[in-house]
Amino acid sequence: MSPGHAIGPTAHYTAYVWSRHGLSHPELVTAQGRILFESLRPFIATSRLLRGPSLEAYLLTRHRAIDALLAEAIERAAVTQVIEVAAGLSPRGWRFARRYEDALTYVEADLPEMAARKRQALERMGALGERHRVAALDALSDSGPHSLEAVAGNLDPDQATAIVTEGLLAYVDAAALAGMWRRFARTLATFRAGRYISDLHIGAVQNVQVHMFRLLLAGFVRGQVHLHFASVAEAARAARAAGFADVEVRRGIEVVGGDAGAGSELVHTLEASSR
Repeated sequence: MSPGHAIGPTAHYTAYVWSRHGLSHPELVTAQGRILFESLRPFIATSRLLRGPSLEAYLLTRHRAIDALLAEAIERAAVTQVIEVAAGLSPRGWRFARRYEDALTYVEADLPEMAARKRQALERMGALGERHRVAALDALSDSGPHSLEAVAGNLDPDQATAIVTEGLLAYVDAAALAGMWRRFARTLATFRAGRYISDLHIGAVQNVQVHMFRLLLAGFVRGQVHLHFASVAEAARAARAAGFADVEVRRGIEVVGGDAGAGSELVHTLEASSR
């Protein structure tokens, strides 16, 4: 199963979760997301009774931690252009383009079908413009019109640029992840300054409940959920091997400044610069 097919359901589910917590726009919420959320309620309730992790707390901490890292970089002028890879129905581009409208160019990128859907939603919101646009992109492609190289080629190389991924890495295998990170590092090196921000899964925080949580998530996305790194040090080494420098891996609750409930402790973030 391709990553694009595996990630599809989570785009709808997470869009509904973000909306429930006031982070999104109604145009980015789908009936499919609401149905998926309601269908998972019994499993989430069972996990809560067993003192297991909450998918909702996990997703919110992940989203807010990435928001915090990106906002900090923008406000330090360390980032003036963003490519969000596999943006799905995330509201981040909409919120950040409005918040930093005079200081930021934001490109939301995803596979062609999802990109078209996102573009239509943003058009209905009146959100698109020169500084906020949507591009079709296949994160696993080395070349061609839907490659990262092609999308990045439409941006200003003299600007400090960030690549952001959320919820993508767990759905690609180890070889695909290594290739994707090399692609990201190589592309960011073509800009005046480059930064990569993402979430990570770290094996050191796994226990029986978390293992069951991952099985539930794998069934939800109808594909395997990969756990690439046993430790923070291993993740940092892999990022450096891909071509990144100044790699920092942190717990999400440290970034957002608080525990959002069971599940939030599972989130880790990666922030790295291009060499």
